[in-house]
Amino acid sequence: MLSRQQLFEHLNQLLQPWQVRDFCPNGLQVEGCEQIKKVVTGVTATQALIEAAIEQQADAIFVHHGYFWKGEKESIVGMKKRRLKLLLEHDINLFAYHLPLDVHPTLGNNAQLAKLLDIKVERGLELGAKVSIPMKGRLETPLTAQQFASKIEQVLGRQPLVNFAPSGDDSLIETVAWCTGGGQSYIEMAAQQGVDAFISGEASEQTIHVSNEMNVHFYAAGHHATERYGAKAVGEHLAEKFDLDVEFIDIDNPV
Repeated sequence: MLSRQQLFEHLNQLLQPWQVRDFCPNGLQVEGCEQIKKVVTGVTATQALIEAAIEQQADAIFVHHGYFWKGEKESIVGMKKRRLKLLLEHDINLFAYHLPLDVHPTLGNNAQLAKLLDIKVERGLELGAKVSIPMKGRLETPLTAQQFASKIEQVLGRQPLVNFAPSGDDSLIETVAWCTGGGQSYIEMAAQQGVDAFISGEASEQTIHVSNEMNVHFYAAGHHATERYGAKAVGEHLAEKFDLDVEFIDIDNPV
């Protein structure tokens, strides 16, 4: 068992949200019960995840995508009201960490994706940045562009959207840059640094043009699929460090 304050302080020290500028408040977003025994982790604090947490009699939820994003309407109505009502009625704490969870060097979404895809992390892609959101590395074993597409599909359990560069699907990939979730805008930065391939969760219309014109293979492996693993890793860390029952619940999302 852990107090709410103890868990909050540990997560803050672990993920250090002050290191990055973000689009939402990181930390405790909704206050629930004082003592925490059971934690549910997931990607997004949807109604389905909250209902699953209630069924599991969880005292806290830890997610990557929480609430109160910059630019969203402040009114607590409709979907937002229903979600918050469930949390408050069942006295469940909601902890959410967005970019701090992406960038953590071992437990973060980027680090966990690299581990799954056998990428050796070399450095941040944003040169000169104290904390880089996208990363740069090298495949442990070089693969052709087509083989890498197959590996992503096998590891993440979904077929990625792939745009092979003009060099062809049989060209060898050694260097890779990546940013989980909606990080497709970093592809030009990656191409400028001469990587063979860039991986993200999503694609924009212009992403394909950059891939073609700057000769870098592009893989959009799913926003949700690329960001399942940070919350899961943090949950495993909490279960190991504290006397907590932690369960990762994957609410599938095809995007």
